[in-house]
Amino acid sequence: MVKTSEQLRVVAIIPARGGSKGVPGKNLRRVGGVPLVARAVAACRRSRFIDAVYVSTDDPEIAEIGRAAGSRVIERPPTIAGDLASSESALLHALEELAAAGHQPDVLVFVQCTSPFIQPDDLDNGVSLVLDDDCDSAFSGVATYDFIWRDRADDVLPGGGAMVGQNHDAAVRPRRQDRRPDFRETGAFYIMKVAGFRAHQHRFFGRTRVVEVPELTAMEIDTPQELIMAESLASLVDPPSTELVGVRALVTDFDGVHTADTAYVDQDGHETVRVSRSDGYGIAELRRAQVPILILSKERNPVVAARAAKLGVEHLQGIDDKISALSAWLAERGIDSRDVAYLGNDVNDLGPMSLVGWPAAVADAHPQVRSAARVILNRSGGNGAVREICDRILSGRRLEDSVSAAEAGASPVAGPDESSARSEPAVPAGAAASAGPNGSRPAS
Repeated sequence: MVKTSEQLRVVAIIPARGGSKGVPGKNLRRVGGVPLVARAVAACRRSRFIDAVYVSTDDPEIAEIGRAAGSRVIERPPTIAGDLASSESALLHALEELAAAGHQPDVLVFVQCTSPFIQPDDLDNGVSLVLDDDCDSAFSGVATYDFIWRDRADDVLPGGGAMVGQNHDAAVRPRRQDRRPDFRETGAFYIMKVAGFRAHQHRFFGRTRVVEVPELTAMEIDTPQELIMAESLASLVDPPSTELVGVRALVTDFDGVHTADTAYVDQDGHETVRVSRSDGYGIAELRRAQVPILILSKERNPVVAARAAKLGVEHLQGIDDKISALSAWLAERGIDSRDVAYLGNDVNDLGPMSLVGWPAAVADAHPQVRSAARVILNRSGGNGAVREICDRILSGRRLEDSVSAAEAGASPVAGPDESSARSEPAVPAGAAASAGPNGSRPAS
């Protein structure tokens, strides 16, 4: 459904500035193959209550990623995009921009990109609290029974002096089941009444409630180590992808993808490999749909050329710099790397996987490859993995066609920037990040 300006009661604003100090390039990093800003946008778009999603940024690439993921973009001026600018300043500026465009929302959902596993149901629970007037502001929090300690004196290095308990009496050690939990802010989202936020110019005011979220989804990325942990968690937390939407070309490794990651060697030293016949049918169907296909291999082996010829696809082998080779191949054909799926299995595939919008891994891929993948297949190399990714791409194209047909039959009631907050477009490669709880570090 297309929203008119009067219907925008609940809006999400995602601050995502271009600078990042804790993790250099964090705003361009991906978790589970998806840019952080795109993950935040996707969570908001799956909410039942959020009517529109806006990304506030000073960075053109983040803006492009946000739009492609389905958000609208508010250009943030440099005066509130530096290290010392608060997230509140970005939110207030965004609300002013919305007001100038005729939008007067009642509820603001402030979402931060550095929490990659935000669940739509948790957003909805928080919005419901505010809409039902159970509170004026709310935050995402995780229950903790930790005993917190702090330096007694402020003039020593953290952990370098006498300690004092903060949330407990050190002389009393109750059992966990006998304690009431504290709640730690996750930094993922804050929800507030717009009128109250404008009056107080701070995310906490009036009656504040916590939206308890699961520990597994409560991660916030502030360090390179946390980014690695998030990549490892993605395959456990993210729902499995079935369709690959928006794919315009498929590129694959050969060994361990078209073949099992083994070779047969006879007494004369000749190698043979085993492939899946079903892969051939999938490739043929993809070719029939006019999707370009490339086999990109580091190894140089006659079997690569023979298999490529059998399948009727292009191949490049003996390639040490896969990123440069893939970039050149895409440039020659005018294909945007964000519209490409790359299927790999080992660490030499990490480079080209970082370049494309749909990095994919076979089921038995190296752990680092699985962590970097947006899609992990059910099939292993040489056992139908290529057929599976072909089927998923074709399924995604059919989904695109059905959505296009439905949109063609609809009668829009708003301008082109008033796209539905709940449709699910393709998400390209790219960037974004945001800030944590107020005062913990620079604004997004």
